[in-house]
Amino acid sequence: MTLYPQAPWTLQGFAVATLHLIDIERVRSLIPQELDIISVFPGKTIGGVYLSNYTSGSVLQYSELIVVAAAVTHSGRVGGWVSHIYVDNPDSVAGGREIWALPKKLAEFTWSHNSVSVRQSNRPLCSLNYNPLFSIGWKPRLGASSFSHKNSELLSFAFEVEAQFGLVNAQLSVPTASPFTDLITGQPWLAISATQMRLTVDAPKVLTRR
Repeated sequence: MTLYPQAPWTLQGFAVATLHLIDIERVRSLIPQELDIISVFPGKTIGGVYLSNYTSGSVLQYSELIVVAAAVTHSGRVGGWVSHIYVDNPDSVAGGREIWALPKKLAEFTWSHNSVSVRQSNRPLCSLNYNPLFSIGWKPRLGASSFSHKNSELLSFAFEVEAQFGLVNAQLSVPTASPFTDLITGQPWLAISATQMRLTVDAPKVLTRR
C-alpha cells in the first residue's frame, strides 16, 4: 500500500536544471491540443531537464528527474509541459499520478560529487556532470506553473521555490536508449543550481473539461 501526503507538498534539498532549445515539430504530438506551444525562435521552444534530491525536512524524501518538453500557454497562463518524470520513491509515484496526473515512473539515482546518473534497471536515462561557477548571495522566491492532463480535464498547478541560485557548467548525456533522447539533444545553453532549496507544489486546478 502506498501512502503519500496530500497537496501542497513542501520539499527541501538541492537541484540542477538545464535549459535547451527544442524543435517544436519533435514535441507537437506530446502536447494536448488545448495548449499552444511557445516559440522562442523560429521552430524552437524551450524545455529542459531538472534533477533534484529532496532530503530531510521534505514531506517525502526522494530524488527526481523531470523532462520539460515545451513551454506552453493557455488563456494567458504560461507554464511547462512535463513529458517524462522519474523518482525513486513509490509513494511519490502514487502521489504524482493521483494528485497531479503526472506520468511518474520509478528509476534509480546515483549521486556523487558534482554528478548524478539515472537509470531504469539496465537502461540508462541520463547523466549530468556539473561544476559551480558562481552563486548569488541571497535567496529569492520565484513562482511558476505547469500543466497536466487527467482524463478529460486540463489541469494547472502552481509551484514556488526559494533557494540560493547559481550558474553551473553542466555536461548532460542522454544516451540513445533513453526514452527522451529525441527531445533533449546537444548541450544546454544555460544550467542553474538551487541550493538550500525549499519547493512548494500546490494542488492542481481544473482549467477545462472536454
